[in-house]
Amino acid sequence: MDDLQHNVEKSESELIRTGGQDALAKLLSQHQASLTRIIHFRLDPALRSRIEPEDVLQEAYIEISRRIDEYLAGTPVSFFVWIRQRVLQTLIDLHRRHFSDKRDALRDRPMANNEFGQTSCLSIAQFLLDDRTSPSQAAVRAEEVTRMQAALESMNETDREVLVMRHFEHLNNQQTAEALGISTTAASNRYVRAAAKLSDILKELSSSQTPS
Repeated sequence: MDDLQHNVEKSESELIRTGGQDALAKLLSQHQASLTRIIHFRLDPALRSRIEPEDVLQEAYIEISRRIDEYLAGTPVSFFVWIRQRVLQTLIDLHRRHFSDKRDALRDRPMANNEFGQTSCLSIAQFLLDDRTSPSQAAVRAEEVTRMQAALESMNETDREVLVMRHFEHLNNQQTAEALGISTTAASNRYVRAAAKLSDILKELSSSQTPS
């Protein structure tokens, strides 16, 4: 961590120590837009009409408040990455509870080793492909999403996560490295590789749609 980042983290820790829950609430509000974007991307598509990002944040904030002493005691990651981890864990728990309530639907859903692996692939595909409204266009888009999702699942899992964090969650390289527990150089190299792979996937998808 460079000196500037270290000073930022020290400042945030001191603010929380001296200002307590009020200071923590103010810091969380500063990151709310970023956390909402992450939840919107990571939330299972089947739940987006049922669960609002604000509901996830509210539950996550309760857990963050309860465990803030863990952060103050010293963590290997920055404040934002630490609260992001708490938000993602809350999202995982919500997914489990919801699908468990729906006749244990998780058993019928393909899951990668990464809890968000399949959802991330689907989310990437949906975010990259334009919306189509007519029935015929919707059918074409559904086929495109399925094909792109399959192609994305062939990517190295860590490379794909780097792509998600940098391109869709808008994390910087330092935050991405911290979240994955890898060096900043490795995170940068993996992002370049993942972006190139994504470009190849998009080109292949585009060429397959071109009339012969």
